[in-house]
Amino acid sequence: MSDITDFDSLRRAMAENGDEPEGPARNARAEQLLAEAEKLNIPLAVIEALGHQLKVYNYSSEKDKMFVPFARLLRLWDERPEDFDEYETHTLHWVFKWMSSGMLDQPHIPLASIEKWLGEMEHRYRLAGHSERAVRSAEFSVAAHVGDVARAERAYGAWLAADRDSMADCHACELHGQGWWQAERGRDAEGLQLWGPVLEGEFTCAHEPHTVLASSLTPLLRLGRVDEARANHLRGFRLVRAMESMRGAYADHVEFCALTGNEARGLELLAERPAYFTDDGHPRSKLEFMSVVALLMDRLTGLGLGEQQVPGPAGRTWTARELAVHARADALALAARFDQRNGTGHISERARARMEQRPLVERLPLGVRTPARPTAVALPAPAAASVPEVADAQPDLAALLAAARRLSDTLQPNAIEAWAAVSRAAEGVELAARDRAEIADHQAMDLGPEGIALFEEAAGLYAEAGDPGEALAARARGAYVRALAGEVPQALTAIAGLYDRILALYAEDGTEVRQTAAVLMSRARILMRRVHEAEDAVQGAVLADAEMAAREVLALVDGRAGDDVRLTSRAAEAQAMLAELAALTGDVAGAAELFARASEAFVGAGLPWFAVEYEARLAGLAHHLGDTAEAERALRAALEHGGPHLEATGRAQLNLQLAEVLGGRGLSEEAAEHALEAAHWADEAGESRTLGAWARQQLGGFLLRQGRWAEAAEVLESALPDLSAETHGDGAVVQTQWWLGDCLSELGEHRAAAERRLQAAEIARHWPEQHDHATLAHLAAESLGHAGLHAEADQAYARAGTLWRSLGNVHGLVRSLRARAWLALRVEDAQGTAGEVVAGSDDTATASELMASAVSECMAALDAADDDEARQRLTADLGHTHRQFSDLLARSATEDAEDESIRAALEEALSQVTQAAAVFASLGDDALHSRTGAELAAGWLEADLSRPARAAARARAVLTAYDGSDEGDEAAQERRAEAQQMLEVVEEQDTE
Repeated sequence: MSDITDFDSLRRAMAENGDEPEGPARNARAEQLLAEAEKLNIPLAVIEALGHQLKVYNYSSEKDKMFVPFARLLRLWDERPEDFDEYETHTLHWVFKWMSSGMLDQPHIPLASIEKWLGEMEHRYRLAGHSERAVRSAEFSVAAHVGDVARAERAYGAWLAADRDSMADCHACELHGQGWWQAERGRDAEGLQLWGPVLEGEFTCAHEPHTVLASSLTPLLRLGRVDEARANHLRGFRLVRAMESMRGAYADHVEFCALTGNEARGLELLAERPAYFTDDGHPRSKLEFMSVVALLMDRLTGLGLGEQQVPGPAGRTWTARELAVHARADALALAARFDQRNGTGHISERARARMEQRPLVERLPLGVRTPARPTAVALPAPAAASVPEVADAQPDLAALLAAARRLSDTLQPNAIEAWAAVSRAAEGVELAARDRAEIADHQAMDLGPEGIALFEEAAGLYAEAGDPGEALAARARGAYVRALAGEVPQALTAIAGLYDRILALYAEDGTEVRQTAAVLMSRARILMRRVHEAEDAVQGAVLADAEMAAREVLALVDGRAGDDVRLTSRAAEAQAMLAELAALTGDVAGAAELFARASEAFVGAGLPWFAVEYEARLAGLAHHLGDTAEAERALRAALEHGGPHLEATGRAQLNLQLAEVLGGRGLSEEAAEHALEAAHWADEAGESRTLGAWARQQLGGFLLRQGRWAEAAEVLESALPDLSAETHGDGAVVQTQWWLGDCLSELGEHRAAAERRLQAAEIARHWPEQHDHATLAHLAAESLGHAGLHAEADQAYARAGTLWRSLGNVHGLVRSLRARAWLALRVEDAQGTAGEVVAGSDDTATASELMASAVSECMAALDAADDDEARQRLTADLGHTHRQFSDLLARSATEDAEDESIRAALEEALSQVTQAAAVFASLGDDALHSRTGAELAAGWLEADLSRPARAAARARAVLTAYDGSDEGDEAAQERRAEAQQMLEVVEEQDTE
């Protein structure tokens, strides 16, 4: 049996269907509702059902279906215009615009028919007395579509010159079209200026700022405004993701990914909308979508990933190369259909130009998690020192040797690679023992623990070359590698003999300071390894040995380094060892000073990349000492010193630490920039799920602090799947859910906000301290209430109230009781949006009881309060509770109640607001606005109770309270204006 029994039930059903997600299911329901409307035998019911069907078709992928219901509506209008009410008459003329644009989107409709329809629209608008603004806008769309620039410019000018009337598109949609034309004509800056009011939220509608955000992406990239482009992508994609009818805007976001090195995210976007590959109801948006699919697939193929499997049309698997061919062919076939209809080549030219675009940014980090960048070729490495290339092999090898020695002597980061080049070039060439020793030595350094045998080989070759000191140094390096591999005792045994021999050799002038310092430094490093492995019981002696070894290096090098970078670095490293030992013994300030010396020495020697670790350590110590300025300086220095030589993980860690420091100082905007960098480098390092999740969590928090709710929500939702209690701690999970709930609440997604807050509350429920649990339960209740889930909201508020009571938090308890009172009445308080009173007498009684309980809790807490600050806060709470109690009682006096019942409710409301005014008065000037607000509310109630003299007295009291008030005090001026209004009303009442 049908649930449509009359016109009202039909209208309710259409309203409910209008709230459903866009798509075929909603369209099918609209078709059913039209059939039901026809059974009612009410002409207006059929008209409204046809209008509803037309609307849902327009906002779906089945736009081609909307011409039939419109043709029928137009026929009904021509036959019996009196059947249309004012709203449906307006709607009929309004959707003429949908028809003209809709015809353009369907290549099977002849251009002549579209031009004829444009003339029909102009004629009917003129008859109805409408401005030609909408007509000229439609003409502009036709001219721009076929590529008739001259006509488009004329129509554009006429569009803007015509008066705006009720048929003009909303400001947001008009600005989108105007800005699009400017960008289309190569005037990106002008287009963005026109879009500004929409992007800033001044003008909105059902599809704006959705389309403006999408359209702005490529112009922003072309202008180099990449931060704005990133923000608009995150904001905009969130808006279009669930809207089936926005395939064209969706395509803009895929295009953005292809142009910014975010190919992996582009693939994710394609995977979310498989139907977009095949939906044929709107050919123009399919053309746009397939064009950017081809662009993205060509980009992947160009990266050497043509054989990678990608999302595509259902029914088979696709590689990027295959989909590129398919998408290009599909797009060009569609374009050809449009061009055949239009008699121009304009659409094909635009499609080809779009598919042939080149990336505008090599890589634009977005902050959201995506798979590692797909690439089959190595990313550019830091620039290495040039290696000379000459024609014959022997000079080439000599030049390579010279370059490698120069790099290793100056401790350049790419020295190992240079020696590897020497090794390759030396294959099959007879070399001197010294040359072979250095090659083996550097190969061993590159191999780490696996290179111990090569250190021995190098030592033998050094000895053969007549350099016993360097032979000992090579063996010492091998001993240190043993320590790194966990063989500390064996390393200590080996280094002891080497140490004695190098000192003896040095004393006999058998070697130089450099070789001696190398052995002493290896010994100091091994002893430092022992420090980190020693048990507390033997720590003292171990620390002393390590300290003595570091100081011995300093004593040897002191005054002998000169321009020798190697010796300077030995002294700097020894200072850093002493710093680390100082930190281990609790001398934080001393450690910081020594790390600073080490860093300065490395920088002074032209080796800033060696200072990175020590600046990072210094930052941690400065943070421990509460010196945030020094921590910030050290982290900035570490990033600067590391430059291109920093590993991705190290760069991520430093950026994240700096973000946290800046965030602690309230510099959220710059903190967000560094958190974004941290997330990017963590992804590059393959640490998306660990360090990357931390960075995204922080980034989301910094964006939230700036009020960038949509961006923050995207980032936090991206971080959440990777955050776990085991890896990141349940506190991080709760905080992320909490922040996300705040964002969703600000975005009006109240049901989703409630889910996040409830999930966070469930985790916090198990914590020893329950304040967060109570707060989250309260916030979840607010979201449930805003979502219209009143019963669930009441349960959540009750849960929060119980928790607030257990914590002794009267303020939270009172807020929960007041909220439950308003829920019982089905009206939201002043913190939300007022709704219709639908409660019966039982509900009104429940609401009054809850509000009375809130009053009692305030008064009981006041009696027990033992300090002035607590009494002040509780007194303010009591005043606001009396005031809300009054508002609740006044709203409960519904118009259909008996006069006596209404009067009793108003009297009680007056009693409560009078008490509120008295309570606020006891707080003095700090509560002046609250007191006068209560007085005015009481005055209106006096007027409703036909007591004009009392109402006037309250109004005059308010005016007196603001005698001499500052004209810049907006609240004072509003109170004075309301009081004057009250006097005028009651004077009229008094004369009746």
